[in-house]
Amino acid sequence: MEKPGAPLSAAVREHLRHLCLREFPCGTGSWNKSRFLPRTWRTWKELVPREEAVNPGEETVEALLGLVRSPHSPWALLEGSSAEDHFLRELAIQNPLMLKDTFFYSYFRSLRVVDKQVSLVDKGLLKFQKLEELVLSANQIKEIDAINLPPTLKVLELYGNKISSLECLCTNPPPFLQHLGLGHNKLLGPLQSLYVTADHWPNLVSLDLSFNDLTDLQGMIASLSTLPHLRLLVLQGNPLALVPYYRGFTIDSLSGLCVLDDITVSPSEKHQFRGLSHSGDLLAREAQLVVTIGNVKGVLDTSILDPEPGPQGPFITYSYYVTYDFVEDEEGEGSDYGGVLAEIVKPSPGMEELGEDIPEEVFEEAEDSLESGLSTQSGELEGSVASGGSGPLPRVTDSPEELAKLRPRIDPRLCPSPGTVLFSTVRKPWTDVIPCNYKMQHMLRDLVPLKAFLLAGTTVTIVEEKTLSWPLVPLPVDTVLPDKKAKGEKDKKGKKDKEKKGKDGKGEKETAPKEQKAAKKKELPKELRQDPPILRVLGSGFVALEPLLVGEPLVSEVCNFGVIRTLETDRLTFLRDAKKNKNKKAKKAPEAGKSKTKVAASLEKKSAAPTYDSDYQPQPLTVEVQIQLNQYRSAEEALREIAL
Repeated sequence: MEKPGAPLSAAVREHLRHLCLREFPCGTGSWNKSRFLPRTWRTWKELVPREEAVNPGEETVEALLGLVRSPHSPWALLEGSSAEDHFLRELAIQNPLMLKDTFFYSYFRSLRVVDKQVSLVDKGLLKFQKLEELVLSANQIKEIDAINLPPTLKVLELYGNKISSLECLCTNPPPFLQHLGLGHNKLLGPLQSLYVTADHWPNLVSLDLSFNDLTDLQGMIASLSTLPHLRLLVLQGNPLALVPYYRGFTIDSLSGLCVLDDITVSPSEKHQFRGLSHSGDLLAREAQLVVTIGNVKGVLDTSILDPEPGPQGPFITYSYYVTYDFVEDEEGEGSDYGGVLAEIVKPSPGMEELGEDIPEEVFEEAEDSLESGLSTQSGELEGSVASGGSGPLPRVTDSPEELAKLRPRIDPRLCPSPGTVLFSTVRKPWTDVIPCNYKMQHMLRDLVPLKAFLLAGTTVTIVEEKTLSWPLVPLPVDTVLPDKKAKGEKDKKGKKDKEKKGKDGKGEKETAPKEQKAAKKKELPKELRQDPPILRVLGSGFVALEPLLVGEPLVSEVCNFGVIRTLETDRLTFLRDAKKNKNKKAKKAPEAGKSKTKVAASLEKKSAAPTYDSDYQPQPLTVEVQIQLNQYRSAEEALREIAL
């Protein structure tokens, strides 16, 4: 429940009470009583206090001032106190008899009441006859009755309140106001532009409406153009500032503007956007953002931990992709994303996660499978098995105990937040550097939800997708796997030699059915059924997009999710790749026995595990992400877009 706020006059009184202007070392008391005689004994000349204390038990003025000025004193003001507070404390020591209500109301030209839960600006403020600056930021003010504002005001700051309309300020505004600060409020709707005209603020020089929910740029600029003295304007943080022509259109429409969003308006900038204001009605009221996802590095090659498939499968493939959530535009693009993969990822029945670390036995098993021909596993199968889905990394095992450890789990990192769509890059196979080459342009007309989304940021996730495939028709137990290439080619070669030697035609009859068998074997992997894909989140991280609201055109980040590879897995990957290279080079080797021996010896040397330095550090898991807010750099560029 929201705490009720206080009236402004009560907050001022409370602030003065906290200054302790009538307590030691300020005010009058035993510490300085001889300086102030009773009123009945004093003449008008004695109203001025004496310079030094008379009694030995009293303190001098210098000693008392030292107590309020020293930062180490228990009577010192808190850090960040205003200059007015320091002055009043010292005045309460030097001449405490001056501190009466009439003095306060005539003394204050600047009044700062910040973060004091003020909700009402009452009539008590009118007592401050010379007030020129009023700062009421970070309070609970929803409306202000302008009748209660002193007519002498030149500066009014109301940042961080709950004001939803400017109408309340325009009933009887201070006529000489030069600066109005209303940033970080709740101003919303096209009607707000009606209250920023010269009829209400004839002397306004500076206006700050940043970080509200204003969306009508054309209407707002039309009203601001009536302010003859406007030189400084801040509109960043509003949805209207997200359209690509925002800065150029504003500069060309307000010829007297010197500073826009804390950036000086240069003469060259005025020249670049000259004439753009005449095309305001033709400009599309939509924001354009481009998301680019580059290389993914540091992904563990999970396939090295899988055992070699048997005749009945499973044949395992892995693919990798990156997801990010982006705001859904109900008014604009809707569900049509131009053929680029955009989906809300729903967990499939096969989505499982293994929470334990991979035991050492798996490494031994993987190393054994490498020695027995792991390098022949991937080539043909990858081309024949379709990839799709995502999930964690359970091992292929028949053990009920191990299967019991696997539990279905919906990973919240793969589900977009309400009002957003989960976009995904194309699935890619494993490589040391996975190039996503993803670029997507988002065109959004609903600007208020877009602003909220940019404030919240997006989540980027790297997903591993594991797919298990099985033969449609179970293979006979004695059938040789098609990926045992080395042995198959050797047998084939031997039989061809026999066919050349034999001229009786008998060999041809035997060879024909065997060639048909070999052809069938090659086709077998294509006839596979796939289990639901298993998804595993490798890394997920937050990307802040708020800089796009404060004028930055680009957010570029390399998301670092830490190291998921180890020295052992890198060694196994090296062994597997070396095995592949060995098989490739063996095919090209000379047929002479002597040459074969030399090549084999050379390859065996190279396929040995690599030696790493003691300070070896595997590469961390990273992904390159860029999100750019499109902004026109000239009137010509904006008009070209209109023509298209």
